[in-house]
Amino acid sequence: MDSEQTISLMQIVGILRKHLKLITITTVVVFVAAFFMTFFIMTPKYEATTEILVNRKLSSTDQSAQLQQVQADVQMISTYKDIITSPTVLASVNRTLASYPGYPGSQAGIKDALTISNETNSQVFSVTAKATDGTTAAAIANETAKVFKQKVVKMMSINNVSIVSKAHAVNTPVSPKKSLNLLIGLVAGLLLGVVLAFLREVTDRTVKTEDFLTDELGLTSLGVISEIDMAAIEKQNGHQKLGIVTEGSVHVHSEHRRRV
Repeated sequence: MDSEQTISLMQIVGILRKHLKLITITTVVVFVAAFFMTFFIMTPKYEATTEILVNRKLSSTDQSAQLQQVQADVQMISTYKDIITSPTVLASVNRTLASYPGYPGSQAGIKDALTISNETNSQVFSVTAKATDGTTAAAIANETAKVFKQKVVKMMSINNVSIVSKAHAVNTPVSPKKSLNLLIGLVAGLLLGVVLAFLREVTDRTVKTEDFLTDELGLTSLGVISEIDMAAIEKQNGHQKLGIVTEGSVHVHSEHRRRV
């Protein structure tokens, strides 16, 4: 008996069609759960971004060294990223904005809410803040950039930081992404339903066809017993009883006539 089993495309379609109800229920349940989580559980978050330029002002006599200075400023951005998220800067931001609605709640929370990024070979880097309130997100970004500009002059003895653009409150949340979450819920529910359908099919050891007994188990088929419909049997028995009663009645009438 060959232990290896192959499954054809038609068998796959048959399994999916057989367990279509299970797949549908699973898909609907997961989709509804994703809908509920997205619209009722997850807290919307807003982003605001301020941009900072690193560019040292040079005198007319130092113009020849401008290219080298630009490259030095670009390299300094990596250091500035560490400074801007240091306790020296964030402690001051925490004290100033602690009473704002939707505030992260602590200095560590501010650090987690901040994202520092810049393009390759660019002298501009961005400070993005995320909070549950759009106004608070903008205030965190602006205050962080402001404090950083003040602190870096004292720490580095270099005045090469300028705020290019301030952050503004945005009323459109960046998360949760409702459409994406619902799509993920739909796909996840569908896949889960398909997996459950195949698991149920694999674990179902019920004998369904004669071929399974002869081909898979190597047994000899002695015959096939068809399934009996109990409703049809009861109906047939009812007719038989009715016929007996009718025949008996006729017999009684016949005897009565003879005696008369």
